[in-house]
Amino acid sequence: MTSAEPVADGQGRLPDEVGLSLKEIAESNGLRQVGGRPRLSTYLSGLWGRRHFAWMLAKSQAYSQNQGSYLGQAWNILNPLINAAVYLAIFGYVLKTDRGIENYIAYLLIGIFFFQFITRAITLGSKAVVGNTGLVNSLQFPRALLPISTVLTELLTFLPATVVLLVLVPLSGEPFTWWWLALPGAIALMHVWGTGMAFLLARLVVEVRDVANLIPFIMRALMYFSGVFFSITTYAGSGLIGTALAYQPVAVYLQLARTCLMVEAEPSATLWLAALGWAVVTLVVGFLFFWRAEAKYGRG
Repeated sequence: MTSAEPVADGQGRLPDEVGLSLKEIAESNGLRQVGGRPRLSTYLSGLWGRRHFAWMLAKSQAYSQNQGSYLGQAWNILNPLINAAVYLAIFGYVLKTDRGIENYIAYLLIGIFFFQFITRAITLGSKAVVGNTGLVNSLQFPRALLPISTVLTELLTFLPATVVLLVLVPLSGEPFTWWWLALPGAIALMHVWGTGMAFLLARLVVEVRDVANLIPFIMRALMYFSGVFFSITTYAGSGLIGTALAYQPVAVYLQLARTCLMVEAEPSATLWLAALGWAVVTLVVGFLFFWRAEAKYGRG
């Protein structure tokens, strides 16, 4: 004899489902909310599985930048060069902010080139979700891929500018040292930190759109507080205020690049540890903060 099949009640529920809510019944049968937040392990697995999408999206965005202009990709190099020339004239020759700096041209070039990457990574990274609403509303994928690909785009456009920087710095009088080989590590840490900031700000902008309008003003303030065109130690000293300014993340990554390329900027284990700490903490906190609001970024 065969065993009797379970008999559903008047609402179509099986005996072991009686008393359960519709949500509990759906979950017990492997169904999940559309556009909901997956478990962290599942989310990380999905990110890894779609890493090629982030890479292709970043390459496409990097290639499309400035395509409508005559000079095209050359603007990725010309922009920091023009800014450096303007700042050299204003701050170097008029305001004389070169006090305490032996090779002001190299100091300024490194500051401008690296600060431009940070500015673009944060500004564009904050709009990674709201600027791709069509993609978010039409396809289902881990939304964290958007901030990742946005900052990766800026890294791809920054690398050619870095090659030009490596030509200009020796022309300013800096000799080649073995510390030049540490520059990729400094860039990598800066990129990781920028990705973490993109996670943080992308969620904030989704929830409060006005944040996007404040970011340019914040970045302008950071330019004046991060030693882009002046020595923090010379102007702020080595006290509490000077130390706080020198070890905030933007100043850390600018100075880290200078220790790689300039003889007068002595390498420091403390500086490298600060750069590593800012990168890891910002990435972890930013990613978790972004992931917790995954369901708010549109439904696939």
